[in-house]
Amino acid sequence: MNQVTHPTIEAGEKILPVCERWCANVLQLHSPEKLELLKDHVIEVNQDGWIQALRPLSTGEIVEHDYRGLMIAPGFVDPHMHYPQLDVIGSAAEGLLPWLEAYTFPTEAAFHDLERARQTADKVLDELIRHGVTSASVYCTSHPNSVEAFMQASSDRRMAMMAGKVLQDRHSPDGLRDNTEQSLRDSQDLIERWHGRSRLSYVITPRFAPTSSEAQLRGCAELAASFPGVRIQSHVAENQAEIEWVRSLFPADRSYMAVYDRLGLLQKHSIWAHCIYIDDDDRALMREKSVFAAVCPSSNLFLGSGLFDFAMANFDWGLASDVGGGSSFSPFRTMMGAYEIARLQGYYLSPSRLWWHQSIGSAKALGWEDCSNGIAPGKPADFVVIDPQATPLLQHRWNTCTTLEQKLFCLIVLGDDRHINETIIAGRAAKKSLPNPG
Repeated sequence: MNQVTHPTIEAGEKILPVCERWCANVLQLHSPEKLELLKDHVIEVNQDGWIQALRPLSTGEIVEHDYRGLMIAPGFVDPHMHYPQLDVIGSAAEGLLPWLEAYTFPTEAAFHDLERARQTADKVLDELIRHGVTSASVYCTSHPNSVEAFMQASSDRRMAMMAGKVLQDRHSPDGLRDNTEQSLRDSQDLIERWHGRSRLSYVITPRFAPTSSEAQLRGCAELAASFPGVRIQSHVAENQAEIEWVRSLFPADRSYMAVYDRLGLLQKHSIWAHCIYIDDDDRALMREKSVFAAVCPSSNLFLGSGLFDFAMANFDWGLASDVGGGSSFSPFRTMMGAYEIARLQGYYLSPSRLWWHQSIGSAKALGWEDCSNGIAPGKPADFVVIDPQATPLLQHRWNTCTTLEQKLFCLIVLGDDRHINETIIAGRAAKKSLPNPG
């Protein structure tokens, strides 16, 4: 089954009636180095939730959603997060493996219950919307019910999401450990049920090499090869203790990354979380295989895992929250963490580059057509309305900045969910329709 795509609006094609018009200063991200702010532009959205036109506001024109003075930007993309870990955010531990054993595994075991999974999926998607995240690549648990709940909740909101059942057939506690053959059958059933439905994509999700047998990992690679457009995601080289564990389990392999390569999982657009302790051979392998690194700054700092080397990242990468190892749903916090980690290593990440890797740059690198082209005619209307005046300090700094780069950096440093005035998903306002969080 091919990845779902939607037709662009071509000249001469029948145009659907415009049902919404949004006006603000529109941020256009052309590349990591090139961006511009289009003053007082109108985004016309048709009844199917697709952008039909982007044009300057006409003199005297009245639009349905007048946000002049605010900024509209492409929706944020989170390429790595665990939705079942909502309840373990802010749980202290001495490192990754103790944190998994003490908090994550016991919490995830409850997701065999469909109602528990539904409630958590709703809360997580609401939090993403509050923070301006319109798309994400998501880990469920080893229970098919956890995928059913998340996919249905995402479909109900018309969100472009990737998600998958976690596979872990060894070194895992009762309640999470799955059967090798059954886990692959379940994954195939879920692919056939959900991949390409609405705006959803399935992603095959072995947790990480220590918790999957070679038979399960090979099965994941074979399953992905059988379903074009279905990606693979997992973790690699996050923590020194984890790496030692992998070395003891796979002593013949050159590196942690090499384990996945030997077993056929480094497929195009596959997503590898963390990638902290990799060497030049691993980087060359990532470039050769066209795979993607989901970098999780707040998680790596919170768990003390290590510092990703941005200066050496000569492969595709993007910024992710992780949740719950990460400490916030906020893309602003994630971008700020990346900036600080890079500075600690004597490297500079510009505001435009940070914004690129937190939004359409990640989607482009993943070949994710539904959310990879920003704000343009013929593309889904997924964007955020940002209010830099929402708090006094940011209002002051915004008004004293003289360049767009300066303004974006002030948002990165001082912004939070209060500055997300509205989140638009498939042309519909989503944030203000959420239940009151209080």
